[in-house]
Amino acid sequence: MNSSGTTATAELGLRLVVPDRTAVPLVARLDYTADDPYAIKVAFHTGEDEPVEWIFARELLTVGIVRPAGDGDVRVWPEAGDGERTINIALSSPFGQAQFDAEVTPLAEFLHRTYEIVPAGQEGDYVDLDAEIERHLQA
Repeated sequence: MNSSGTTATAELGLRLVVPDRTAVPLVARLDYTADDPYAIKVAFHTGEDEPVEWIFARELLTVGIVRPAGDGDVRVWPEAGDGERTINIALSSPFGQAQFDAEVTPLAEFLHRTYEIVPAGQEGDYVDLDAEIERHLQA
């Protein structure tokens, strides 16, 4: 895991859950920055030229470690099995659906680092709302 004062990056091993087949291993790159304190960008490396990117609410992943969270396009829930605890992530879009599982420990370590960068409840201190509104008005 890499991190500086305002960013954190990690690679997370995932398994794509494929019905009636063995799970397919892949890697996702997690990126967090204080410039966008509510979000975590996840780039799924699927073997294609470009990774598939999704933006997750940091709180969604945090809550999903301990109880089911999310609605609609993104759902996250824990699973206690034999050995390592895992987290399940289900994604849905007009282009299809996918479900992944990953070990909780590396994800929890990454999330912990993000909360060291921007503590829970202090995200608003890192967002310049006037600049964000201006940016959206100009688009």
